[in-house]
Amino acid sequence: MNIVVCIKQVPDSAATLKVEEPSNVSWGDALLIINPWDEYAIEEAIRLKEKFGGKVTVLTVGTEQSKEALKQAVAMGCDEAHLISDPAFVGSDALAMTYILAQAIKQLGEVDLVAFGKQAIDSDTGLVPAGVARRLGWPLLSYIAKIDEIDPAGKSLKVTRLLEQGRQSVSSKLPVVITAVKEINEPRYPSFMNIRKAGKLQIPVLDAAAIGADVSKLGATQAATQWLKVFPPPARTGTVEMISGDSPQAIAVTLADKLLAEKVI
Repeated sequence: MNIVVCIKQVPDSAATLKVEEPSNVSWGDALLIINPWDEYAIEEAIRLKEKFGGKVTVLTVGTEQSKEALKQAVAMGCDEAHLISDPAFVGSDALAMTYILAQAIKQLGEVDLVAFGKQAIDSDTGLVPAGVARRLGWPLLSYIAKIDEIDPAGKSLKVTRLLEQGRQSVSSKLPVVITAVKEINEPRYPSFMNIRKAGKLQIPVLDAAAIGADVSKLGATQAATQWLKVFPPPARTGTVEMISGDSPQAIAVTLADKLLAEKVI
């Protein structure tokens, strides 16, 4: 199987977003990591490769710094990595990112499956996987909790989707785009040998020309969405009053009286 995993480098989940006037947004010196949801996609791709053979290629769009995320994916067990980077990409929104990734995937030959994490923890939109599937003309199977069956030769698979109402069993033809949730597996720790392999890896950089992207569709000026203003929310104000009493019932009565007085209830 020829599997592609698309990942994103994001600030650590413990990072604090700083917003300063005028519209200056920064993660400060926060540690940058692979988007945690993407680790489940990486793990599932590696498991499929181990079972059926083939290779796993990992892609990310970003700057030179994003190579560290790609190396971590290779250390987990991915075979190849490509950084997609070009000054023309700066300011591109999610719509443009779907175009960039789809163009890059088309350069990788016959691909059976493209895997994403369900969303990125920094933007939290979850828009890109669906957009890539649409541009490739492939089915999208989102929120995958389990790959039940897969037939590489017959080009078909059956999966279980995790929904708010329960679980849903879905069948599809390959190639397909999937998004993974944490129930699908437990991501492995990189092995010592793979860490050494990743450390020596020379990661190729694909620019707009290399992926056949039309730069007139990219960048901030072509974004479908525009950030008009970014500002911090007002600071929370208020006081805390501890209610005491001789019994829980007395405390409850006092609390109810105060809520009524404030017209909360």
